[in-house]
Amino acid sequence: MTTQPSASPRPWHDPTADPADRVRALLDRMTLREKLAQLYGVWVGIDSGGEMAPHQHDFAEAALDWDDLVRHGIGQLTRVYGTRPVDPVIGARSLARTQREIVARGRFGIPALVHEETLTGLAAWQATVYPSPLCWGASFDPDLVYRMGARIGETMRRLGVHQGLAPVLDVARDLRWGRVEETIGEDPHLVGTIGAAYAAGLESAGVIATLKHFVGYSASRAGRNLAPVSVGPRELADVLLPPFEMALRAGARSVMNAYIDNDGVPSAADTALLTDLLRDTYGFEGTVVADYFSVSFLYKLHGVAAGRGEAAGQALTAGIDVELPTVDCYGEPLLAAVEQGAVDAAVVDRALERVLRQKCELGLLDEDWAPEVPDEVELDDPESRALAREIAERSIVLLRNDGILPLSPGRRIAVVGPRAHEPGAMLGCYSFPMHVGVHHPEVPFGVSVPTVLDALGEDHEVTYALGCPVLGGEDEDIAAAVAAAKEAELCVAVLGDHAGLFGGGTSGEGCDASDLKLPGRQEELLEALLGTGTPVVLVLLCGRPYELSRQADRLAAIVCGFYPGEEGAVALASVLSGRINPSGRLPVGFPGEEASQPSTYLTAPLGLRSEVSTVDPTPLFSFGHGLSYAAVDWDDVAVSDPAWPTDGQCRLRVTLSNGTDRATTEVVQVYLHDPVAEVARPVQQLIAAKRVDLAPGATEVVEIGLHADLTSYTGRAGKRIVEPGDVELRVGTSSARIVATLPCTLTGPRREVGFDRVLAPDFG
Repeated sequence: MTTQPSASPRPWHDPTADPADRVRALLDRMTLREKLAQLYGVWVGIDSGGEMAPHQHDFAEAALDWDDLVRHGIGQLTRVYGTRPVDPVIGARSLARTQREIVARGRFGIPALVHEETLTGLAAWQATVYPSPLCWGASFDPDLVYRMGARIGETMRRLGVHQGLAPVLDVARDLRWGRVEETIGEDPHLVGTIGAAYAAGLESAGVIATLKHFVGYSASRAGRNLAPVSVGPRELADVLLPPFEMALRAGARSVMNAYIDNDGVPSAADTALLTDLLRDTYGFEGTVVADYFSVSFLYKLHGVAAGRGEAAGQALTAGIDVELPTVDCYGEPLLAAVEQGAVDAAVVDRALERVLRQKCELGLLDEDWAPEVPDEVELDDPESRALAREIAERSIVLLRNDGILPLSPGRRIAVVGPRAHEPGAMLGCYSFPMHVGVHHPEVPFGVSVPTVLDALGEDHEVTYALGCPVLGGEDEDIAAAVAAAKEAELCVAVLGDHAGLFGGGTSGEGCDASDLKLPGRQEELLEALLGTGTPVVLVLLCGRPYELSRQADRLAAIVCGFYPGEEGAVALASVLSGRINPSGRLPVGFPGEEASQPSTYLTAPLGLRSEVSTVDPTPLFSFGHGLSYAAVDWDDVAVSDPAWPTDGQCRLRVTLSNGTDRATTEVVQVYLHDPVAEVARPVQQLIAAKRVDLAPGATEVVEIGLHADLTSYTGRAGKRIVEPGDVELRVGTSSARIVATLPCTLTGPRREVGFDRVLAPDFG
C-alpha cells in the first residue's frame, strides 16, 4: 500500500514515505545542473601518482573545482580508501567530513554514494587480502564464497562504503588475456554459480554488488586488453550472458559496462544491450555505472562521438546512469547538450530516478542519516584471516603427484624460484598492495603476507636461492639454484607471475601474453633443476595457466595456487605437508604442447583434435581436474528415470564412499552432451557441480535434480529452446575423467525459455 507523501518541506527525507514519492519530490525541485551532479563520480586524488585505470594519465591533468562541484551536489565519491595508503580511522574521519560538507552545501542534503574496488577484499590499506577469483572457482564452493562476500560487505559498511566493484563475471575465453586472473573460470555455470554467491554475500551486508564487465570483455581478439570483440549472438547468449543472469537473480543491484566494442558497437553506447536486454528483458531496476572513463572513450578511443557532449548523450541514452570514475562528459558537456536539445531531458530524469532510488534504499536520503566515524577499526582481524586461509586451502589444486607428497617432516628442502620469497607472489593485480601500494614503495604492505619459504621453514630444513626473477635474470643465479637443489633431498620450485597493471607485470589488466610459456627464464630454470636428479615439486603462483608439457612427466609433483591471498603460503605449506588434503579443481584447463591459441573445453566437435589440422588443442590438465591424497570410491551413479520431461526434472543419484583413514573431498561434476541439435553445440558442458566432504570411512548419497531448462540453448531462430530428443549425462571428476555416462531422452513438446528459466540444479 502506497503511503501519502509527507507534508514536510523536505519530504524526500521521510523514511516512512513511499520511495517513489520521495524520489519524485526531489526530481520536481532540482535544476538540470543539480540533476546531472547526481550522475557522476568525483575522484579526488586521481593525479596522486600511479596508473590505476586505463588512460588515467589523459584525465589526471584536468583539475577539479571542488567548491563549484559541491554546491550542486555529488553523486559518487571514487575510491576514498583505494587511491593511496591511508589509515582506515583517519580515512573514515576524512570521509565523514567530506560527506557533511556535501550534505551542508547542497540544497537538498544528499550525501554521496561511495564506491571501492572489492575483487580480493576491500581495496584499502590494512584490509584483508582474500584469494583471487580463480581461487574462488577452484574451490567449487559457493557457500564459502558467499561468506567471504558477506564479510567484505560488513567491512565496507564499517568504513562508510556503499558499493563494491565486483564480481567479475567474464568467462575466460583466451588464456593469453591478462585479466584471466580476475575471472572465476572458463565455464559459464561455474562462473555464474560462484559469482552469484559472491554478489549475494556482498548484498546481504546492505551494500551494492556491481557486476562486470557487461558483456564480452573476455572474448577480445588475440586476448588483448581493451580490444575489439566479434562474438556472435549465440556465444553471447549461451556462454557470456548466463553468469550475469544468475547474479542478477541473486540480487545484485548494479552493473558495469565492458570497455569493448562488439562487431563495431561499443558497449557504453549499446542501447540494445543496456536497455532492451538488461532492462526490458531481464527486468533490471538497479543502476548501470560506467567502467572507468568508458564514456570518454566513446570520443577518445572508439571514434563514435565527436566530443564529450555527444559521448554523454550516447551513453546516457543507451542506459549508463553514472559516469565513473570522475566527471568528464556528464557535467558541463551534457548540460550544454540537453539545453541545446541534442539530448532528451527525459533520459536524464530516467537515470536520476534510478540513482536516487538506490540512495533511498541505502538510507542516504533519510533525515537522520549521518556518517559513522569509528574510534578504531581492525580490517584484518583473526576471523577474516581465518576465512582467507580456508578459501586458500580449499582452492589449491594438486595437478600431479608421483607419491612424493605429502612431505614427511624434517626433510632437507631447497626452495627456489622468483615466487618463493616474495609476499606479492600471493596477490593479484586488484589487491591493494599490488594495485595501489606498488606506487608507494615507502609504505609497508599493511597486512602480513608470509612467503612459501617462510611457511615451509616452519617444518623443514630449508635453503633458498632465487634462480631468476620473473623476467630476466643472470646465469650465475640459475647456477646457484642448481647447486642448492643438488645439496637437498627435494627441490620446491616456486614459479609463476608478477601481478601488475598496464605492462607492470606478467599478469593483470593490460599485461597480456603473446604465448603461454612461463615468463622470462623460468622454464630454463625449471629444466636446470630437473637436470640435477633431485626430485622437483613445482608450485605455481600465477594469474593464468601455463604450458608445462615439456616438464610435466618429469616433475615429482605440480601444485597450483593461482593467487591465494595473504594466507596462501600457509595454506600451500599445509597442503604440501599433508595437514590439509588438496581439494581444489581447475577452473581453467592447462594448455597442451605448444598451445598458444584461445581454447577452452567448451568447444563444438570441430574444436577437438583432428587429422585435418596439425594443431592439437587437447589440454595437458583439463577443466575440473584435481588430485587428492585420499581417493574417493564412486559406488553408484544412476538416474531415477531416463525419460526426462522437457518441462520437468531428471533426478541423478551418486553414491560416494571414503575407504581411507583421512578426510577427503570429491567434486561431483555433471556434464551435458547433446549428440544432435539445431546448431553445433559444445561436446560437453557443465550443468551441475557439487563439492562433497567425506570423513574417514564415510559414505554419502548425493541427490541432484536437473531441470530440463539446463539443457536449453539458442537455436537457429535466435530463441532459447528446450528440445526433445536423446542426450547424455556425463558424470565424473573432471571434464576428461568421466565415471559414468547416462543416456536420457527429453520427452514432450519443444519449449522456448527465457530469463525466468531454471538456472541452477536442485541439491535438495
